[in-house]
Amino acid sequence: MGTRFEDIKNALWKAADTFRGTIDAANYKDFVLSMLFIKYLDDTYEEYEEELNQKYANPVRIERAKRNLPFTLKDNQRFRYLYENRFNSKIGEMINEALQGIEDENNELRGVFRSINFNSEAMLGNPQQKNTKLRTLLEDFKPLDLRPSKIETAVGQDPADIIGDAYEYMIGEFASQAGKKAGSFFTPTMVSELMARLTTPQNDDAIYDPTCGSASLLIRVAKQVGIQKVAIYGQEMNGSSWSMARMNLFIHKVHGANIAWGDSLSNPIHLDSDGNLKQFDVIVANMPFSQDKWAEGFNPGGEMEGNKDKDKKFTMTANMDKHHRFDWGVPPASKGDWAFLLHMIHSLKSNGRMAAVVPHGVLFRGASEGRIRQTVIEKNLLDAVIGLPANLFYGTSIPACILVFKKNRAIDDVVFIDASGKDSEGNFRYVKDKNQNKLTAKHIQDILDAYFRREDIEKFAHIASFQEIQSNDFNLNIPGYVDTFEEEELIDITEVQENIARIKEELAEAEVKMEQYLKELGL
Repeated sequence: MGTRFEDIKNALWKAADTFRGTIDAANYKDFVLSMLFIKYLDDTYEEYEEELNQKYANPVRIERAKRNLPFTLKDNQRFRYLYENRFNSKIGEMINEALQGIEDENNELRGVFRSINFNSEAMLGNPQQKNTKLRTLLEDFKPLDLRPSKIETAVGQDPADIIGDAYEYMIGEFASQAGKKAGSFFTPTMVSELMARLTTPQNDDAIYDPTCGSASLLIRVAKQVGIQKVAIYGQEMNGSSWSMARMNLFIHKVHGANIAWGDSLSNPIHLDSDGNLKQFDVIVANMPFSQDKWAEGFNPGGEMEGNKDKDKKFTMTANMDKHHRFDWGVPPASKGDWAFLLHMIHSLKSNGRMAAVVPHGVLFRGASEGRIRQTVIEKNLLDAVIGLPANLFYGTSIPACILVFKKNRAIDDVVFIDASGKDSEGNFRYVKDKNQNKLTAKHIQDILDAYFRREDIEKFAHIASFQEIQSNDFNLNIPGYVDTFEEEELIDITEVQENIARIKEELAEAEVKMEQYLKELGL
């Protein structure tokens, strides 16, 4: 019997149990997922070698053919070598050396392990505790066979899909345990699917996520048309998430993706040959909600030009950004939502489509955000506002929404959709769950149907004209457009009074009986 999705999942859970109680999920995910990646590389490389040995009898030709493989491994960089040395007192150093060697031998994996240290006593404990955990981790993955030919697949599936889905599944599980730290590296699968279908990617599109986390959203969008048929770009500021993204893409056989490490606001890496922002066909993002101090990367530090007071508070201004993203307004220092949205809008091609997850405050907050919102609407860039259920995202229970933008729209209305309530039959438009609410395939399809048909649907969707939005002072708060109010049944006062009188009579009778019982007991 081959290796199933469940087998990979169980091995991952077993490895997670090795660390649980020692460090939190936001940190031990790096050790578990990195070790899965090493095991995947080793088993896949073993199968490559077997195929070459069967094809060529000449050792020289075999070695020459190895140079054309997707990646290469030396003996001391393989999982089996580390497993054989699992009792070595320097096993942490040996794992680190193997990771460094993998990076040195494979340009596509350069820097992918830079944020993980298997020899960290600060993270893993004293030498004895650290070595025990690393030995156990290696033993957890040893029985798992990840050779592509041994992976059980359904019709139309590639072995990489199974391993990649298991990798993403575990990222999601770590996210559910990591609390507030989770939102930075994972977008729930059903939300990713919805955003992918809203942006309708096409062959040869360039797809970009400026806050890509583990790249799960990018992968989901690319799969809509075929991973090999699009160009993938991303940027991520968190080193651990950046590493996960690189590994996630590699496991999914996405080669050539350009995933940069850095702050996409103060230091956008993806530029054209003239140094301007690169333009993309599709942009998606589950950006940090209301990020505080988003503009600190623009602060040169120390004494400002013409300012002798070094202690004066830094103030972001539009002219500090050479890419002119904030010429329509500078978002408040404590809320970076519109900063990310403006970055994405200015990175869209002339026919570009964009979907971003944002908190509801983006829809109605005033001051500079209100002015930016008005300009965006007046320039006819906003296409849809989609309200999502609460408790849908990892790390936050607040409801969020998806904003869809398009350039060069042929229409000037905006579709408002409220997917946070009930349908006409009184059923929730999502699955209520104790820990986290979910969207099913039907819920997603209902939203898509409303978006593409652009027709009013009672208590669900409304097509608002520019004039209607203008009359609301460009406030986009969804209840102002989609009426989901449910009238309560009228209360019959007479019936209520009769019930109260009846209850009083029953209570009086009970008190008389209680008094009799107490007398009989001599109390």
